[in-house]
Amino acid sequence: MPSYIVTLKEDATDEQIAAAKKQAQDQGGKIGHEYNLIKGFQVIFPEGSVHSLDSNEHVKAVEADGEVRIQ
Repeated sequence: MPSYIVTLKEDATDEQIAAAKKQAQDQGGKIGHEYNLIKGFQVIFPEGSVHSLDSNEHVKAVEADGEVRIQ
């Protein structure tokens, strides 16, 4: 299942973050990890689903989650 990292704008309130999570869940997503250093969370969507989180005015970015490697 595809996983995404959703980053919210720095001035997003706790209520706006909660609303973005609810929007993801309403679209069939499951909230995974919630981040503390940044305003954001991981969401996992069923295969083949379409979401509109990037249209949320408080969302800064929606990026595909993946493994990061350093040398």
